[in-house]
Amino acid sequence: MLKKRDKNLPAMLTRVFAFCMLLGGLQKITLLDYPGKVAVIIFTVGCNFVCGFCHNPELVKVEEKRYQKISEKEVLDFLKSRRGLLEGVVITGGEPTLQPDLPEFIRKIKALEFLIKIDTNGTNPAMIAALNQEKLVDFWAMDIKAPLTKYEKITECPVNLEAIKQSIDLIKNSKVDYEFRSTVIHGWHTLEDIAEMARMIDGAKIFVLQKFIPRENLVSADFLNQTSLSDTDLQQAAKECEKWVKKCAIR
Repeated sequence: MLKKRDKNLPAMLTRVFAFCMLLGGLQKITLLDYPGKVAVIIFTVGCNFVCGFCHNPELVKVEEKRYQKISEKEVLDFLKSRRGLLEGVVITGGEPTLQPDLPEFIRKIKALEFLIKIDTNGTNPAMIAALNQEKLVDFWAMDIKAPLTKYEKITECPVNLEAIKQSIDLIKNSKVDYEFRSTVIHGWHTLEDIAEMARMIDGAKIFVLQKFIPRENLVSADFLNQTSLSDTDLQQAAKECEKWVKKCAIR
């Protein structure tokens, strides 16, 4: 059933985040999340989607305050101590682009000479455009949740589909590295759905199909018994996707 999220959620988040970044976690090293780079992951709090298969429920619902808040100073002090040892910073969530102070936060990190990768759901093209204009992002990763006709079913909330399409175009034309990616779930995504998702990003240089791995800590317990598509189906889907994208990888 589609959950009715507060239509004023972005405004609410603006009020919450008006004076500082709201940060809910710091992973001090990753070899996987920034392709080809040794990086740190910064987790922001708050998301305007309620995807039941999300692994970070404590970061999705800002009003529940289940996250472990860390300060911007703590993060920046850690980064200063790792200059020359780490190459990149991944800012993920939640949904980072909902936070108005994101550009200023990135400026502080860039001043320490780190590369920046942003994970986004693509719902705030205005922020994506602003970050691109200032050349603050070195790598974009945008989640494609479903074909446009199924977006609200997957995200369990109303979705501005024009914003999704605008973000796809902004990222494809950003002149920096990027990937589009989709977590695929048996019973929720068909092979036809995956092909349609590839058509949505027609001409993209890479589309990554991510296997869904159930864990105890999900937004919805309904997904605990769900599985990804089989390896055979994923390979078939990847081959079909390459009719529209230059490369389709399985992760």
